[in-house]
Amino acid sequence: MSAQIGWTDWLVIGLYLVGLVLLSLYLSRSQHSRSDYYVGNHGIGPWAIAISTMATQCSTSSILGAPAFVAFAAGGGLVWLQYELAVPLAMIAIMVFLFPAFYRLNLISVYEYLERRFDLKTRLILSGIFQFVRAFATAVTVYGISLVIELITGLPFFWSVVLIGAITLLYDVLGGIRAVIYSDVLQMLILVVVLLGLLALLLADLGGFSGIFSALPSGRVKSLDFAATGLGDGQTFAFWPMLIGGFFLYVSYYGCDQSQVQRELCSRNLNDGRKALFLNGILRFPFVLLYCLLGVAVAAFALHNPGFIDSLPKDAGQPNYNLAVPLMMTKMLPHGLIGLGMVALFAAAMSSLDSVINSLSATTMEDFVRRFKKGQWQQRTELNLSRLVTVCWGVLTLGFAFFVGRIADTVLEAINMIGSLINGPVLAVFALGLLTRRANGNGAVAGLLGGFGLNLYCWVAVPTLSWLWWNAFGFGCCFLVGYLVSLISGKRNTEHGLYWHSLGEQQNDKRWKKGYLLLVLWALVILLVAWGLERL
Repeated sequence: MSAQIGWTDWLVIGLYLVGLVLLSLYLSRSQHSRSDYYVGNHGIGPWAIAISTMATQCSTSSILGAPAFVAFAAGGGLVWLQYELAVPLAMIAIMVFLFPAFYRLNLISVYEYLERRFDLKTRLILSGIFQFVRAFATAVTVYGISLVIELITGLPFFWSVVLIGAITLLYDVLGGIRAVIYSDVLQMLILVVVLLGLLALLLADLGGFSGIFSALPSGRVKSLDFAATGLGDGQTFAFWPMLIGGFFLYVSYYGCDQSQVQRELCSRNLNDGRKALFLNGILRFPFVLLYCLLGVAVAAFALHNPGFIDSLPKDAGQPNYNLAVPLMMTKMLPHGLIGLGMVALFAAAMSSLDSVINSLSATTMEDFVRRFKKGQWQQRTELNLSRLVTVCWGVLTLGFAFFVGRIADTVLEAINMIGSLINGPVLAVFALGLLTRRANGNGAVAGLLGGFGLNLYCWVAVPTLSWLWWNAFGFGCCFLVGYLVSLISGKRNTEHGLYWHSLGEQQNDKRWKKGYLLLVLWALVILLVAWGLERL
């Protein structure tokens, strides 16, 4: 599979990478402070923020792994679409409860809220957890895409990491969050165009949707599973765990994770931030549907062309299904467009890597570095130091990519499981702060440990329980333990303005009631689309 690209493909890749660097140089002219660097001086529009958020969520692991899950995984198929039912509902919860509080407090690091509401240790613990989990997961993403680059281009693994990482780090350091967001928009557009083109070619080759769906066994196109519960029956991707567990997962990820919230905080005002969340709740499903349909098409192509599976690179003697989409690109696209296809894979990786590096830098500066300085730094000094911290995180993350090889395959399959160990407890810590007056830092940390411990026990002792339920169970355990420990210890922070109900009319903006209703109706539309696909 190696060295299947020509000079025209390299030209397309080179022009794209140079264009990203030039864009970041242009955007760097408007940077004068750390606020410019990390939140774009609160001057970015909702459409750009929404598309950038989608691009980060849909990483290389999604673009390669989701079609492979749909096409080849045992128990896979279109049941993946059930995961999307929770997204619009999660956006409502964030728009109502979380985002207005964070925006009103003029935060850069979302974990600053925890210090103001609880204490310093709660802030540093949550920030540290974010930095560890995100840096490790991003190293796995870099490892995965670098393997693809190595296989397709013939570049050694070292230079594949350098190619994807160095360019991303360069435009991230120069352009800050503006470069992250606007490059994500460009990368998302390229990715959609390439995936649509590849799907169109497969449809033409296989006789359209009717030819594709008729060729597959019914289990592969099954999209809804109401019968199973995931509560000990071994059915991980049943409807209820994906809806309920997915709701807590998405509220935590989009509402409490710095890599996501930081984009929302770039909004020009509270209404624009809500609009960005609303757009993400609407636009995400069509894109996920696109790469799931691509997975169905790849499965049908493999049935019509038995040699396709054998042509996949082997991993421990078994075909590596995650490389099905890149291999399909080299088979279906002419030279030049293969380069564009590689750019799409670069885009998927870069859109995850750039935002994580920038958010790691933001939390390090805001939660750790700045507290060591007595008095105020000059704005230029803060900006240069922010860029230096970004470089350090970029180098560290890229360095990690060389050491995850032996466990990367396991982590790529289990990355959502690992996140689900802590997603629910993290959300519960913020909920304790926003929804209760009696909760304190000791209770929040005790609840965090309790929720994480419960989820870890479920992983080890109850393997037949769907890991999606961990998000809900961890939330409930953390909230209950945190509140009880707080009642016992008694101490609390009573600073005005840190509770949800203290936000007053901002939380009850009548203009958004129709928006919330539309998101509920959109969740029903997703359900109907999934039901309709199952009956094609």
